[in-house]
Amino acid sequence: MFYQTLSIAGAALLLIGFVSLQAGRMRNDGAAFNVLNFVGSGLLAWVAIHDRRAGFIILEVVWALASLPPLFRALTGKAIEGKTL
Repeated sequence: MFYQTLSIAGAALLLIGFVSLQAGRMRNDGAAFNVLNFVGSGLLAWVAIHDRRAGFIILEVVWALASLPPLFRALTGKAIEGKTL
């Protein structure tokens, strides 16, 4: 039951970010979007590791890692292609 709750929470966080992005309420380079992606995929990766599901482990770990560079840029205000966040 614990891992089922974690997987639902992780999926909910990813979907909140995706729906918010599609609705124009978040930017894909913003901190909130990337925090939702990192935490949501991190929870799902944890569940995948527990269940020993190699494909899902790869997917979720890469998804979490891919959200870190834009998150750090958003938090530090570093320039991206001539723009500051």
